[in-house]
Amino acid sequence: MSLAIILALVPALAWGSVGIVNTKMGGTAGQQTLGMTFGALIFGLATMFFFVMPRHIELSSHIWVVGVVSGLVWAVGTAGQFLAIKDLGVSLAIPLSTAGQIVANALMAAAVLGEWKTAKMWAIGVISIITVVIGATLISARDKAKDSEGIEAQEQKKDWTKGLIYLIVSTIGFMFYFVLPNFLNKVGYISDAIKARGNGVDYMTAIVGPQAIGQVIGAFLIVVFVLKESSIMFKLPTWRNIVTGLVWAAGNIFMFISAANPDVGQTIATTFSQLGIIVGTFGGIYILGEKKSSYQMKLIVIGTILVVIGAIIIGNIYTFA
Repeated sequence: MSLAIILALVPALAWGSVGIVNTKMGGTAGQQTLGMTFGALIFGLATMFFFVMPRHIELSSHIWVVGVVSGLVWAVGTAGQFLAIKDLGVSLAIPLSTAGQIVANALMAAAVLGEWKTAKMWAIGVISIITVVIGATLISARDKAKDSEGIEAQEQKKDWTKGLIYLIVSTIGFMFYFVLPNFLNKVGYISDAIKARGNGVDYMTAIVGPQAIGQVIGAFLIVVFVLKESSIMFKLPTWRNIVTGLVWAAGNIFMFISAANPDVGQTIATTFSQLGIIVGTFGGIYILGEKKSSYQMKLIVIGTILVVIGAIIIGNIYTFA
């Protein structure tokens, strides 16, 4: 296996581990979100001061707007994901979150960005989305043999419903986070010349610093005004979750590096990053000890395979079409 491919697998390992790491670090969803943004800020500012500015990559006001706004919606996605993890567990929340992002980002790319240009691409895209949805459904299946109408079962159903609502909010936040840089290019706010420099890496790395600042601002707003955790937001768990942010940011940087490498490219880099679902799903079960019945494990394995297949097809839709 070449070094380029190994580096391209780092985002999958890093992003798939985020739910595991933040669970190990502890804290409330607000503390985890804020701590993670502090870690992302360290990486973001380091990227800006030691890579972007020395190379004289453009940091115009438009770049700052794209970065800060995408950081704000990322904070919404992250907070929603952490809240979902509290109710659903890592082994369920992470694969469902990943599946939701795959579907939402694919639909946004097709319908809003106009990237699916032929009937064949739409047919392949729809089939792959259906594959992902079926996979997600299997992953989320509960063991009917253990379902009952007792108080405990009713409380679990409430948690499950609440967790799904958080996941919907999270998916919307992450969807805007992913699509915003390309959408603002499509509407002319960011010129094609700026977006194309350095095979797209200059633009994407330029927004990382402003993005990290937007992430911190968004996290503060969510923790103070939505989660009402201002009294505990600077407790120890927040600082421990800087590690979570560093893990996420490492995946982010290696994603850019891999996308810019001609031996890997954007398509393969993006596809490989989706393999984080395997780390999140089975890491939650085997590392965090989240209990699953043999019936659920069979469905989880099949569902995970389907989601990965669907992600690979979507990520390589130009090749298949």
